[in-house]
Amino acid sequence: MARLGGCSLIRAALITLLLPRSLEECGHISLSTPIVRLGDSVTASCVINQNCSRLGLDAQILWKLGPELQPGGRQQRLPDGTQESTITLPHFNHTQAFLSCCLNWSNSLQILDQVELRAGYPPAIPHNLSCLMNLTTYSLTCQWEPGPETHLPTSFTLKSFQSCQNQKDPIPDCVAEDGQSHCSILRKHLILYQNMGIWVQAENALGTSTSPQLCLDPMDVVKLEPPMLWTVGPSHAAAPAQPGCLLLHWEPWKPSLHMSQKCELRHQPQLGGANWTLEGPLPTKTLQYELCGLLPATAYTLQMRCIRWPLPGHWSNWSPSLKLRTAEQVPIVRLRTWSRQRPLDNRTVDVQLFWKPMPLEENSGQIQGYLVSWRPSGQAGAVLPLCNTTALSCTFRLPSGAQEVALVAYNSAGTSHPSPVVFLNSTGPPLTRLYTMAQDPHGLWVGWECPNPQPEGYVIEWDLSPPSPRDGNKTWRMEYNGSITGTLLRENIRPFQLYKISVTPLYKDAMGPTGHIYAYSQEMAPSRAPELHLKHVGKTWAQLEWVPEPPELGKSPLTHYTIFWTNAQNQSFSTILNASSRGFVLHGLEPGSLYHVHLMATSQAWATNSTGLTLMTLPLEGSELPILLGLFALLFTVICFCGTAWLCCKPSRKNSLWPSVPDPAHSSLGSWAPTTMEEETFQLPSLRDPGMPPITKITVLEEEEKKLGPWESSDSSETCLPTLVQTYVLQGDPKAASTQPQAESSTSDPVLYGQVLGSPTGPGHYLRYDSTQPLLGGLTPSPKCYENLWFQTSPLRSPVPSDPSQEDDCVFGPLLDFPLLQGLQVHGVEGLGGF
Repeated sequence: MARLGGCSLIRAALITLLLPRSLEECGHISLSTPIVRLGDSVTASCVINQNCSRLGLDAQILWKLGPELQPGGRQQRLPDGTQESTITLPHFNHTQAFLSCCLNWSNSLQILDQVELRAGYPPAIPHNLSCLMNLTTYSLTCQWEPGPETHLPTSFTLKSFQSCQNQKDPIPDCVAEDGQSHCSILRKHLILYQNMGIWVQAENALGTSTSPQLCLDPMDVVKLEPPMLWTVGPSHAAAPAQPGCLLLHWEPWKPSLHMSQKCELRHQPQLGGANWTLEGPLPTKTLQYELCGLLPATAYTLQMRCIRWPLPGHWSNWSPSLKLRTAEQVPIVRLRTWSRQRPLDNRTVDVQLFWKPMPLEENSGQIQGYLVSWRPSGQAGAVLPLCNTTALSCTFRLPSGAQEVALVAYNSAGTSHPSPVVFLNSTGPPLTRLYTMAQDPHGLWVGWECPNPQPEGYVIEWDLSPPSPRDGNKTWRMEYNGSITGTLLRENIRPFQLYKISVTPLYKDAMGPTGHIYAYSQEMAPSRAPELHLKHVGKTWAQLEWVPEPPELGKSPLTHYTIFWTNAQNQSFSTILNASSRGFVLHGLEPGSLYHVHLMATSQAWATNSTGLTLMTLPLEGSELPILLGLFALLFTVICFCGTAWLCCKPSRKNSLWPSVPDPAHSSLGSWAPTTMEEETFQLPSLRDPGMPPITKITVLEEEEKKLGPWESSDSSETCLPTLVQTYVLQGDPKAASTQPQAESSTSDPVLYGQVLGSPTGPGHYLRYDSTQPLLGGLTPSPKCYENLWFQTSPLRSPVPSDPSQEDDCVFGPLLDFPLLQGLQVHGVEGLGGF
């Protein structure tokens, strides 16, 4: 592969050296046409000459249109040794592109030849041809519309002849500049007062088009220059212009002085969005004109244009603008007034007068000021001025007997009709109730209850509180409907401001007392919260205090405080206090701990936080720790002792620590049962009951016959009855008891037993055993008489000393006196047959 690459490089170098010129001179492109109609086909051929063919360059010829390769080229070798490639582009859609013939040489495309292709449209027919005769240059200027874009260089030529019927005596052509659609014929080529033929010819590489012929006399298309406008200067002889009128003067263009013409005037008020108003035609004999029907005291812009008349011609352009202002008009207004009086002494009163102008016409004159005057009674023709102001209120002094003043509005044109102001007496009934509420940040609703009799109207006044020291800042409104009970105030209402509102009822010849009320348009949050101070601190508490901020106008009053405190573990706590609080004590704090505290003041509008306060509680002392530990140990001991006593001594427990043994002296077996809860009480069924559930097992132990001692009865015929008879109340299965008579009893069941003492001749006695020792499961012998002597104590009879030589004691007594047997007799006497 390295050898092949080296050979190709050597071959390319040899070809380059052997060529007389560059490789690009090997080929040549021939086109069917370089400029075609947009979308038509183009055919091109590229021929490689013989010099390049002898070098063995037989590679394929490629075509490129712009940067893209074009397929479809047909390549062949001609008899003279040259190579030719032909390509056809069926749809050429580019207005301009380069077509290249290339050869693949040294692994790259080498351009042999390149040509430019262009496409477009033939020129459209020019239309709207018109000409104007300029009397300043005395040249005929014609203009036209060229039509749609051709995408090709197109020339426009203005052609003209001195006759419309034939094309004789041609006038030199005028060629328009590139991109221009007008051209001028000089005065020396024109024949005035004679018709001439004119048309426009458009031409490009794809064709030529001609506009329709225009036949005209150059003087019939004369376009005049606009006249010059100015206003008539003021003079003592001339009468001033009427209100709403303007007096104009103009001078025509000098070259047109000998021409008969007419002119038009247009005017526009200098107001936003106003349109032009056309006036004309103006009279041609006079060069001045009075324009009326305009707004008084209003600035206007005026323009004028002229045309040759009655001969044909063209309108001139509009003249430069002239700005004039109309005269003032006497104010035509009605002044609504409202006044208040305040006595200064017995002879003088201070009067505050308010008014509002109400225009009676749409174009009423502007008001420059107001004049208040007073005519003293008894002085005919004497008028004393009281106020001359541009404001809507005035304060002056009058004698106590004055009842009326006059108010007029004036401007430079004069004064309005005087409005009489009559002072009313405060003799009417007052309003019964007055209230207000804020509708929104820019509105206040004020309401009242209608007095009796019903007023004819109301005057509502409102102003900031405290009142402004300047006069005229108070806003007022007059309501002429006496049946209303409220109104919404929106004029001059700003948010977060305190307003003083006054309502006065108006009657026929009097007025009632004025009612006042204060209201906020919208309340703001307090500007700052009180600053926290630490007064005292302990081990588990801290006392805080603060000084409330003074109330501020426009600020909403506080509703409550909220204290937040956070420990070092970021555990937060809070509490809410009423607005009258001045301090608080934090309880339940940990000794020697750090806390962050801040206060939040809240109103109906918003809440504001105070600056934070950091405090640390006092640590515990060393001698206090053992005391606290001792107290905790003592408390734990008392709790354990009380719990143990409750477990041992509670009588209602189901499983007591020892069984409850009944006293045989006060019970019989028929009615005796263990001291247990009601649901655990059971009765001994009959011994013959075949369906008996697990019941008590009764075991009778008999003592062997003994020899009589010296203290015993001499009746030897009597049999010695058992000395000790024990009865066991056992819980268990009766079948199991019969088959296993010596099985161990459960230690968890209650065991009740007793000892019965008696003699064959005397009544029997019994002793109750309080022992809680469980019975042995085996045949353990009964206790001896000398054992457990403290059980032998009887309140009825002293115990009989026993013979130590005897194995067991024998106590005689009537068999039927034994309580156990008495209990058995209750359930059946037949059970005694075995004894």
